[in-house]
Amino acid sequence: MRIGELAERTGVSVRALRYYEEQGLLTSERSESGQRRYAGNAVDRVRLIQQLYGAGISSASILEMLPCVLSGVAAPDVLAKLHGHRSSVVRQIEELQETLLRLDSVIAGATKAYATGKPCPPQ
Repeated sequence: MRIGELAERTGVSVRALRYYEEQGLLTSERSESGQRRYAGNAVDRVRLIQQLYGAGISSASILEMLPCVLSGVAAPDVLAKLHGHRSSVVRQIEELQETLLRLDSVIAGATKAYATGKPCPPQ
């Protein structure tokens, strides 16, 4: 598939896809006219890259992880990094859960204040 189709199917900009190639995260072949052509599995790979970026993992770390993800085999140092990143994601989830609880409390207070006409108590 061409770069525009990959961008459309993944929701990732053409510019980002080019960046992924520059970083060695994604590969393409060139047609005779020089257009990029991606394999069918590129959609899944781009989605994985996006998930890892979303978890705060750098492109250099993603590049180290991809062979492990694709082969299922990891060197001890890569495995340690994977565990470290996992711990980071767990911390992010816990922080977001705390934020959600606080937000729910604010919403409940604001809803009660709206229904009763009484201002929210300060928190």
